[in-house]
Amino acid sequence: MKVLIVGSGGREHAIATSVAGSPKVDKIYCAPGNAGIGQIAECVPIGAMEFDKLVTFAKEKAIDLTIVGMDDPLVGGLVDEMEAAGLRVFGPRKNAAILEGSKAFSKDLMKKYNIPTAA
Repeated sequence: MKVLIVGSGGREHAIATSVAGSPKVDKIYCAPGNAGIGQIAECVPIGAMEFDKLVTFAKEKAIDLTIVGMDDPLVGGLVDEMEAAGLRVFGPRKNAAILEGSKAFSKDLMKKYNIPTAA
């Protein structure tokens, strides 16, 4: 199984470490990755917000699963783009990721439905 992880931070490093422990995984790519991730995955020079390039890469390399770790591409709709291209991807779609990406949206939603939250 080939896995693509999108991101370059500690969260993505932890994901890569966990994925590397699976006997089902043959190859891990990370876009863009970092030096630490590069010790367990092949880093590719594609930015996390370069959706077209990520979709093309996933198709060219026959990626079995893409895991999106960073908030910005989640909020931007990378999961939606990958699904529309017929690719398997793990992460919330754009309409759900806004809960993480926008404090104002989340606070308004919580107030609207009387969900307790800090001021």
